[in-house]
Parts: sequence; structure tokens; C-alpha cells
Amino acid sequence: MAKWKPPSRRPRRRFSISGLRLAVLAGLFVASVWLWGDGGSWEPPAFLQTEPQRIEGSFTRCGLGRGYYCVVDGDTFKMGETSVRVVGIDTAEVEAACPEEAAQAEASTAALQRWLNRGPFRLSARIDEPTDKYGRALRIVKRIHPDGSEDLLADYMRAEGGARGYGGGGRGDWC
Repeated sequence: MAKWKPPSRRPRRRFSISGLRLAVLAGLFVASVWLWGDGGSWEPPAFLQTEPQRIEGSFTRCGLGRGYYCVVDGDTFKMGETSVRVVGIDTAEVEAACPEEAAQAEASTAALQRWLNRGPFRLSARIDEPTDKYGRALRIVKRIHPDGSEDLLADYMRAEGGARGYGGGGRGDWC
């Protein structure tokens, strides 16, 4: 009769190939959530956006005697009763906490009005987040030129309108 032998013990690997793959996938997932959460970091691909809506009109300031299209502040405008919040930026509030914020709010509001009045543009939304917590329509705003080039409103406002990047969450102080 053969004598019983215990199976040979091989040292166990601490990390397996499948564990490494899982770690890489988890890292990619975290990175994509981070990027996706910051609407100003990148524009999602077309298949993750709503069908673009073409807008053409003259934008006034919101208030008494306003037109159908009007500008509320540097990151919000209205089309009739629909408030549109520009994705990816934050600007100073019109109801300012200090004189510096009031001046920045006026400059941003004027810059937004100038951009919107330059000609037709398009609005689209991420398919997963069409409105913010205040009920405003969150929209990617861009102008497409005849040569196929595009101008994102958020890029213009960061460069020319005193806006800062914004992906939701806490906002900094303007004072």
C-alpha cells in the first residue's frame, strides 16, 4: 500500500493577473467618474448628449421689458421661462457680497450677452443630467462655424468673461 503524501505547497502569489486587471479597471473607473463629474474638463461624446437645439435670437438683460431671450448673469440665461445654466463654469453672483464681486458679475454678464448675440449657437445636454438642483437646464453651449470649427461658450467665458471652471459642489469666494 502506498504511503499518503500531502500535496506540495507552492507559495501563493499576493497579486494575480486578474487582481492586477481589477485594480487597473478600478483606477480607470475612478478617473472617469472624476472627469465626468467635472463638466468643464471635457465634452462628452455625441452619443452621450441630447440632440443639439439650434438657437438664434437677440439676448437682452433679464428684468423689466426683457425679451424672450435674456441673460440672468454670467453663467445663466433664459429662453422664455426656461433657465439655462452653462455647463463647466461659475461666475460671480449679481447679488454680490462685496464691490469686487459686483464688478466681476457685471463683466461676466456682459461677456455672456456679447457671445450669445454673435449669432446662432447650439445647446445640448448630457443624457444623464439635464437639470441642476434648482431646476435649471444644464447645457453645453457652442457655436459651429462654416469651416467645421467649434467655439465652446465655457472656454470663452473662462478666457474672456472672468469665469472659473466648475463641475458642481462647493464654490469659491469672489470677494
